[in-house]
Order: sequence, then structure tokens, then C-alpha cells
Amino acid sequence: MSSRKAHELKAVVFDLDDTLAPSKSTMDPSMSDALARLLDRIDVCIISGGRFEQFEKQALDGFRAGDAAMARLHLMPTCGTRYYLWRDGAWQLQYAEDLTDDEKSRTIAALEAGARELGMWHPGAWGDIIEDRGSQITFSALGQQAPIAEKLAWDPDGAKKRALGAWVQERLPDLEVRGGGSTSLDITRKGIDKAYGIDKLVAQLGVELEELLFLGDRLDEAGNDYPVYRHGVLCVPVHGWEQTRDYVDALLPWLDSADLQFPLPAMVPLDS
Repeated sequence: MSSRKAHELKAVVFDLDDTLAPSKSTMDPSMSDALARLLDRIDVCIISGGRFEQFEKQALDGFRAGDAAMARLHLMPTCGTRYYLWRDGAWQLQYAEDLTDDEKSRTIAALEAGARELGMWHPGAWGDIIEDRGSQITFSALGQQAPIAEKLAWDPDGAKKRALGAWVQERLPDLEVRGGGSTSLDITRKGIDKAYGIDKLVAQLGVELEELLFLGDRLDEAGNDYPVYRHGVLCVPVHGWEQTRDYVDALLPWLDSADLQFPLPAMVPLDS
């Protein structure tokens, strides 16, 4: 249990898929309410490998908070290579670090060729298999809208993703290939992961890494949240949005406490 004090915590950072909302699904009203109450007290950032449109679908549509609270919400799609803030009643892009047309075309060609050669190209997939996210190209083996049960069953040990990732990486030595979700690969410029986005957030807020708290569902070494932990940020692993909501509910009175020695709430796994 951390002895961190309330005045030392400057922002809470969340992953999106399976942390704030089920994969590719909308945020539950109770999670939205908890997030709004948290924004009344502290800056909040949502960071994900997904594009801004996914943020809108999963977290923003129907989300309600006052303008002062909304101004404390920081959105970092594609691992922080894009950054949005609520200004003048709308989400406004602050910067974008997109891949070049050449980088995109080479990546898309390599992904399709590798998937076909390794038997992982599924033309009847649920939605787009390859998605241009501006600063990132994402391969989703079963398509962006695949049912969660199908995704979990496709590659339970990660061997398929590793094989395709190695095949593509060999052909794109100037770029970086890494695992995304359970069926996806993300291709970016080298060094682009959630730790990169965290550094961008720290610079925007003028805070230190030690003043952040991160919640994510993939903090294992193979997960796309792990770079945040490796970077030295205080992390809380969660297993589903329900745990995230319950943790935020426990965090709120801690933030309101006048006793600055009150310890940061510890996560007790719901499935323990």
C-alpha cells in the first residue's frame, strides 16, 4: 500500500478498452458518473492505441460534466501521438504526429502479405482488418468489431501475434511492431508506446512521473500498458471496468481527505 499523499497526486491516467469500458463498447453509466466525479477533483487522462473516433464511441458520447471539469480531461489517442483538449465547447486537436504516406503504404502492404502467408488473413472478418489511425497502423486479425469471445479464443497464448509481428518487423526495420489488443498489432515509428504518451502528458501538465497514477488491464509484460509501469509510474492493475469504477469510488474520499497521511487505496482483485 502506497504512502503517497493527496497533494502529491496531480493526475489519474486510464487505459480505455477493458479498463473504462468493455472492448469496443460504450462506457457504463456508473463508470461515466465515477469519471465525472473524479474530474471535479483532479486532471484525468485517457490514453489508448485507438483513434479519436473510438474515444467518442466508447467514452464521450453521452458523457456529461461541467465545462471546468471537461477542461481537466486529456485525451491521448494512438498512444499520445495525438492530443485533444476540451476548448470552447468542443474537442480540439492540439497536435498530431502522423506517419508519412510512404510509411503507411509500406506498413499496410507488409501486414497483408504477412497475414496471407501465415494464414491469418480473414476476409470475412468483423469490420476492417487494417486501419489507418494517422500516427499508427493497426492490424486486427478478426476485424475491429469482432465479438469479445471470438477475440479471446483466436490466439490465447499470443503465438499467432508474435509470429506475424516478427514477420512484419523484419520487413519494416525503420518502424516498430508491437502487440495491441488480444488480436491486434500496432505499427508506429520507433519508441511510440504508452510511456511515450505519458511523457507527452507530463510535459503538457508540467508535473513529474511520480505525480501520476495509472489504471490499466494489460500491465503484464506482454501487455500494451506495461511500458507505463516500466517507466516508473505508480500503476494499479484492473480486470474489467467494474474494478476501475470501484477503485475510483475508493479514491474519491482519499482525494477529499484532510489527512494527507491517509494511504492510497490498495486494489483488492475482485476475482481473488
